[in-house]
Amino acid sequence: MSPPLSVVADNSAPKTAPPKLNELAERIRRLQAEAKGLAREHIRSLEAALIEVERLSAEIADGGEAYPPGVRDIARRLAEDCEHKVQAIEAIASRN
Repeated sequence: MSPPLSVVADNSAPKTAPPKLNELAERIRRLQAEAKGLAREHIRSLEAALIEVERLSAEIADGGEAYPPGVRDIARRLAEDCEHKVQAIEAIASRN
């Protein structure tokens, strides 16, 4: 039979003082600023992707008989929609 086990506290480790409130508040502000910066970067990536989709859609919409009429129509509408969505995103993002 194995001997019974028991939990023992480790009192040898130095105690660390809890961070001061103003240090925590400053850390929170830094992290929030970093998160906002990353969000702006992410939004710019979305705008760039929509602009690329708009460009490709416009090429297909103007591609003539090489593309089926239904595809050209969807591409035309998609190009218009992307343009409006990019403008809306830019307007909303500029407010913050």
